[in-house]
Parts: sequence; structure tokens; C-alpha cells
Amino acid sequence: MDTHNPLLIETGLPAFSQIRPEHVGPAIDAILADYRAAVDALCAEGAPRDFAHVMLEQERLEQRLARAWAPVGHLHAVQDSPALREAYARALEAITDFGTEIGQNRALYAAVQAVAERPDFAALPRAARTLVEHALRDFRLAGVALEEPARSRFKAIANELARLSTEFSNAVLDATDAWHEHVTDERDLAGIPPSARAVLRQYAKERDLEGFLVTLKQPSVQAVLTYADDRALRERVYWAYQTRASDQGPHAGKFDNSARIEKILALRHEAARLIGYANAAEESLATKMAPSPQAVLDFLRDLVRRAKPVAERELAELREFARDELGLTELEPWDLAYAAEKLRKRRYDLDEETLKPYFPLPAVIDGLFGVARRVFGIDLVPRDDVEVWHPDARYYDVRDAAGRTIAGCYVDLYARAGKRGGAWMDVCRARFRDGDTLEPPVAFLTCNFAPPTEGAPALLTHDDVLTLFHEFGHGLHHMLTEVDLPSVGGIDGVEWDAVELPSQFMENFAWQRESLDLFARHWQTGEPLPQALFERMHAARHFHAGLFLVRQLEFALFDFRLHLEYDPARGARVQQLLEEVRREVAVVHPPAWQRFAHAFTHIFSGGYAAGYYSYLWAEVLSADAFAKFEEHGTFDRAIGDAFRRSILAVGGSRPALESFVEFRGRQPQADALLKSYGLAA
Repeated sequence: MDTHNPLLIETGLPAFSQIRPEHVGPAIDAILADYRAAVDALCAEGAPRDFAHVMLEQERLEQRLARAWAPVGHLHAVQDSPALREAYARALEAITDFGTEIGQNRALYAAVQAVAERPDFAALPRAARTLVEHALRDFRLAGVALEEPARSRFKAIANELARLSTEFSNAVLDATDAWHEHVTDERDLAGIPPSARAVLRQYAKERDLEGFLVTLKQPSVQAVLTYADDRALRERVYWAYQTRASDQGPHAGKFDNSARIEKILALRHEAARLIGYANAAEESLATKMAPSPQAVLDFLRDLVRRAKPVAERELAELREFARDELGLTELEPWDLAYAAEKLRKRRYDLDEETLKPYFPLPAVIDGLFGVARRVFGIDLVPRDDVEVWHPDARYYDVRDAAGRTIAGCYVDLYARAGKRGGAWMDVCRARFRDGDTLEPPVAFLTCNFAPPTEGAPALLTHDDVLTLFHEFGHGLHHMLTEVDLPSVGGIDGVEWDAVELPSQFMENFAWQRESLDLFARHWQTGEPLPQALFERMHAARHFHAGLFLVRQLEFALFDFRLHLEYDPARGARVQQLLEEVRREVAVVHPPAWQRFAHAFTHIFSGGYAAGYYSYLWAEVLSADAFAKFEEHGTFDRAIGDAFRRSILAVGGSRPALESFVEFRGRQPQADALLKSYGLAA
């Protein structure tokens, strides 16, 4: 073992300060070489065909690879550089190539099949049986039954898709970083509140500029589109943001993802056909709860039928308000958030700026951990002896009620250059019991909030608070697993349309008075969130819920139909299909130059291809699950323990529906979702 390469050190947490781009290739090459040799030995004639020798050994090998790759993937997302990007892309290609090779290894498939056929298979623990069943399914999905030349073609497709996915994400990041507008006269930012202006000033300072810098980072875009009185500025920001990485906009053609989208969809379709599916949408459901493409379409269209009339009424009211009160005779897409915020303030005497002083980030973190303590009996304790990649990042031990450390969590919450936008939870280490050794799970929790400014802490919007609770829910799913096999523990192995259940479930706590009382205090005065303000916040909770829901339905139907209806003879028809979906679903129709799909990283470089509907599918489960707390009490520990035991602890070791029914005592009820949006009839 190369003791000089930090990625090859197999004990402890990642040594982030020591990891260099030049370490990536040699480490991954060495691990893959060892992995290949071990698989050859495992498949050799006469080798044992029992769970310990076949399955546990593969878990061991997979964990060694994951230990090295997790910090590399994380750094690529939060501290990117040209050298790291190049090293990451090369290593990803090698890993993808190897993954397909393993997935098509018939000797290994036969060994796993032999484990499944042993007389003692039924006596194995549930998680172990699930691991074998998932492995056999994944072999089929990897093309194990294919003959040449289809076999080699499938492998080549997997490699090319991995490369295109990375290129797509890089293009969005580069296009986001490429555009900015320097503002020297503060009057040009009229309407934008002081806290948001402070962020724009910070962006300017980072580039050694005076004044303010409007960028395409989320805090900046949100501030301008929601508050800027200058309509032309709103239009320029909308134009730049909604044309990122496309053939339109201020950098038309420079980072264009058009050809990548066409190629990605063509390759996904071809791969699905090679392994016996009609299309990529049908293939994607092999690892999801939804039983068929038609079931997904029926689910989404039923929601459209119920939500669209509400959205149409909301838009009509907004248009009337914008015309009569704001002088906007035509309500353009770059006016929507601005007009909506004005109407919300008028109707509920509430705006985000009124709330932000009550949500200083350090207090929100404390409150979030306080909720976890009351509901699940865990504590998160900060540690300063763990290496991190940036001064903003923190590390916490997760301890159970007896004070034992059962997991860990890295937290990195502020937007900055070189960091991918959005919010996510990822796996640093998986829980794995190997003999007498138990490796605890460790999570990465990443957001992109506006950073602190001179003299003030980071102040969150309530939407930011919801985002933090959401990602922490994913973290809990990973950190509180009690399954010792990584491939079916935590979030791994969970059906993709159920994986959002714990995250969306946690968002509900950020609406409860009992939870808010733990952290919602004015950062200067210490005053708790006033009851009148809380009531106005709740009254406004479902403000424009119809408009929000039809937008999510637009994304979900577009994604699913894109993969379901792909025809090689006609190509992706991205804009045409998007227009069809909008005619069916949308009440707001953007300009013809808008290129939403070109930055839709969820489906082109994330895990949501033909699966964006999962957010809404899982929201049925989460809304129905939280209703049990509403019936018994927000901090009811018995219910919290039941949720932890039935949902979080078991991870992907059994079907999500089985876990839900154990917790709720019945099948999920779809009306819970509509009720959570305030749309239930």
C-alpha cells in the first residue's frame, strides 16, 4: 500500500488537506487492480459459494473503493479546480468501466446465484437476503446476459454516459460562474433589502471590486428576482440564468449542453433497449416503487387535474394585483417572484426580510439538532480535531442517548466560487460491520446559503430553513441506519421514489411552533418569533401552492415523457416536448428563448433521470407519515422511536412500502399530499 497517498489510507476520516489531484488516478487504479484480483479469486473453481465468501467479500471490496472515491467526488463538488476536474473525469471513466465489467461478469453472477440457491438462504437475515436479491437484479440491469457485440456496446454506453453527465454538470457550473454584473451605484439595487445587498457586496469584495456584484449564484438570483425594483435588471438576470449552458443568452453557444442532452437521451434509450426494456423510463422503474410508466403518468395527471385550477386562480389574482398596484400591464416571468412577494406582503403583512432576523444560521443549526434530540434521542457534538476542506465546514459526532458515538456528519453551508449550486446529502462513509469491526456511517451535508456579512451572521429565509431540515432528513436516513451491509443500509438500496421520505418528513418540523421555539429568535434582541408573525407565516404557508405544484408537475412530466417517448428516428425533441407538457400543465409560459432543460442537472447529471416524479411520490409518504405526529404531538418520542425503527434504521433492507405500513399501520393515502399543500377538497 502506498502510505504517501492519502486516498489509500484505510483508517480514519479523509485527510482533506493532503488530497491532491495527482493522488486520484494512482489510488483508483491501485484499488481497481486489487478489486479485479479479488473477484478473480472469489470466482475461481472450488472457491466457497456462501454468503460470507461471495457477498461479504464484495461489500468489503466496494467499501475500499468508496472510501477513496467519496472525498474525491465531494471535493469535485465543493472545491473544484481544473486539475481536480480532469483527474475526477479520468477516474470516473475507470470506475464506470470497471462497474460495467463487474456487472457483466458471468462467473460472479453465477457465484451470487449459487448463494441464492443454497438451502440455508431463507434462514439468512432479511438484509442479507435483500443484498443478494438486489445484486442479481443489478446484474441483469448491467447486461450480464448480453452477448457480443451488444455486451461491449453496453459497456461503451455506460462510459460515455458517465463522461457526458460530468460534462453537463461542469458546463452548468462554468456558465453560472461566467456571468456577473458589476453595480457601483447602490440606487440601481433599489428594493433589494440590506441583508441581500450585503451578500452582493461580499461577492464584489471576493473579486477585489468596489460596490456590488450581481451573479448567478442562487442567493443573488433570488434577491434580484424577488426584490429588485429595476425591472430591466430582473429581466437581465432571468435571461442569463434561464439560458445557462445553452444556445441562447449572454454566452450563447459557449457552454452549450444541447448536443449533450441529445446524446444522453439517445444512449439511455439504446442501453435500455439492449437489456430488454422498451425505453429508459421503463428501465428506471426497475428500482422504484411505482409499478409501471402508466402508474406514474396517472399519478402526475391526477395531481395536475386537482392543482391546475388552483394555479390558474392564483395567477389571475396575481395579474390583477400586478396591473392595478404595480403598473405591470403584462406580467412577464421575471416579474412573477417580485409581484408575488409584494402580494404576499400585502395579504399577510409578511415578507422574507421580516422573518430572516429570526433565523440566524447558528441558532437554526442548534434548533435542528434540538429537534433531532427530542424526536430521535440523538445529540450532535461539534469536533475541531477533524480535517475539513474549507474554513466554513464543520464536523459533528452523532451520539445516542447513552453517549456512544454512532455516526458523524460534515456540514458545509455557504455559497462560494468553485462550489456546485443547490443542496445535497452524500455519503462519506457507510456503516459496515466486518467481523468484530464496526465502521460508523458519516454524511456530507451541503447547502449554498448566503454567507455571513460584516457585523451580521448568515440570516436564512424560511425556505432556507426548510432546505436545511430537508437535507438533514437524508442525513438521518444515512446516519441512523442499523443495517451492517452498506449496499442495503441507509439511503442505499432504497427505491428512488421513496428515498425522499425522511427528508420531506423533516421539513414539517420547521413549521411547528414547538420546533421554532427552539431556535427562532431575533439575532440582535434575542426576542422569540412573535406569535402574530408565526400566525401570518402559517397563513402564508400555502400562498401560491398551486403555482408551485404545477411547476413541479411540469418538471416531472417533462422528465418522464422525455425518457418514455424517446424515438431514435425523431431525436429528443426537447423544446417541442417541453412545450407539449407546458400546454397540458403550466399556467405560466416562458419566452421561446428560455432553455430550462439545459441546466436541469437533476436529470442529466444527477440521479433523477425518469425519476423527478419521485419528489411528489415520496411526498405522499412523508405527509402521511408526519400526520401521525400531528395526531400525537410534535415531539412524541414513542412515535419518533417508531419512525426511527421502522423507516430510518432499516434503510434499503426491505421494500419501502413494507416499512411505511409497519410505521403507519396502513397503506399510504394520497390525499395527505394535497392536504399538506392546502389543496385538499
